[in-house]
Amino acid sequence: MAEAVDLVYSRALGPDRNRAVTALTPETRLWLEEHGFSVSSEAPWLEALTHGSFNGGASDISERDYQRLEFLGDRVLGLAVASWLYSAGDAPEGKLSQRLNALVSGATCARIARNIGLPDHIRLGKQAREDGGADSNNILGDVMEALIGASFVEHGFDTTRALIYRLWQGELDGDAGKAKHPKSALQEWAAGNRRAMPKYEVTDRSGPDHAASFTVKVSIHGVGEAEGVATSKGEAEKHAAKVFLEKFG
Repeated sequence: MAEAVDLVYSRALGPDRNRAVTALTPETRLWLEEHGFSVSSEAPWLEALTHGSFNGGASDISERDYQRLEFLGDRVLGLAVASWLYSAGDAPEGKLSQRLNALVSGATCARIARNIGLPDHIRLGKQAREDGGADSNNILGDVMEALIGASFVEHGFDTTRALIYRLWQGELDGDAGKAKHPKSALQEWAAGNRRAMPKYEVTDRSGPDHAASFTVKVSIHGVGEAEGVATSKGEAEKHAAKVFLEKFG
């Protein structure tokens, strides 16, 4: 089985298939196994844990980073959670979408990543680590999705879906996404009070790409304005809408 996986993965790498791949550390391999990530071939797991800033310790080695597996894992996660939500009840499409968006969001992925101790195992370049990359919501969320992608490459959808349901159990059983999204709530508040629609504006962006901070201002003409700060533009908008409602609603 491992040989077949290695062959499929080698073909997926295309012209980069001969690139040297280092091994997982014993600590990282044990950590993966303890959290349900069954390792057959090490290559996809190394890729999933590697940030673009990492070069294997040598300037002439450029290791494949997690972005392709993140792309794959994002879709696998979305399908697994959508399937669970569909089977869990008879909620209408709008409610299903609202919960799905919350459950697969970068913030949720990052929260689960922290819960299982992922920051200690991300392969980061020295500068990215010093800049706080190991605690960046963006990086943690992306690597969590990449690990899901690696599981799919190694073991297929059914095994990966079971893994997702176990890791996401607390989120699935909780209230994530059940409350109305703050931006939707603010828009409805404005309409109900015959006010202009909210306007969002990025007023500041700071920090490196992997640890960016966005400040967003939301305003409604004739009412007022509020600000939100987060590691993504969307989250900052959500926080700003929430603050606005708390202040003026």
